[in-house]
Amino acid sequence: MPTQSVGTIKKAAERALDYYLNPKPAGKASARSQTAQLFMVAPDIDTETLLANASEDLFSISAIAADLADDVDGSRRSVILAISRMADGVHLLVERAMDRLEVQASG
Repeated sequence: MPTQSVGTIKKAAERALDYYLNPKPAGKASARSQTAQLFMVAPDIDTETLLANASEDLFSISAIAADLADDVDGSRRSVILAISRMADGVHLLVERAMDRLEVQASG
């Protein structure tokens, strides 16, 4: 391997390690990334509301995927149906978590 390639790889590895292990302190870079964030969950929303919204979103994902599966054939249809079924499974998990919250609140 040429020396230049080794140096380039070493620099790239150092940048990657610095990015994950030595994050930059708050400043222009972090302020810029915070303002660039499109969606944010309000910190004061209760767990039940978060789960209810997640449940509805998963139901929507499943419905969209199932509807889309009618428009495609072959392996793409199988993938889309798998996405729909995965969303259904996660939806059931969220619903169970909501049920447990209700039991805890009433007991």
